[in-house]
Amino acid sequence: MKNLLHKLFSVSMAMLLLLSTISWTVEKHLCMGQVMDRALFNEADDCGMEAGLALLGDTSIDNKHCCDNEAFTMQGQDTLNLDISHFDFSQQVFLISFTNSYLGLFLETTDKNIVLDSYPPPILAKDLNILHRVFLI
Repeated sequence: MKNLLHKLFSVSMAMLLLLSTISWTVEKHLCMGQVMDRALFNEADDCGMEAGLALLGDTSIDNKHCCDNEAFTMQGQDTLNLDISHFDFSQQVFLISFTNSYLGLFLETTDKNIVLDSYPPPILAKDLNILHRVFLI
């Protein structure tokens, strides 16, 4: 179960890093207020309205056509070379303590019960209870 969660966490962090560093561009072609085409990373195809107007011989620039193109661009991060020295002291303490406690979750403990039934107790040179005058009442 730990390995599955660890792999899932690793893949999700890699995908998050990938998606945050890529620049996204979404372009839409609108005709009469309705979306005719959408495109990711490239230009959207037009609906052919301008080609039809060109065939009719309407070449005037003053006419407003019903088509419109909209583009949305989200820039990704370019600088990911952060070093621990760029953090202030409290952030460094938190980062180090969190990393240490997180990695401690995945360490397996090997507690072994040592059975000493077959071994006799050591032979004492002096009786320590009498020497220190400690008695059970």
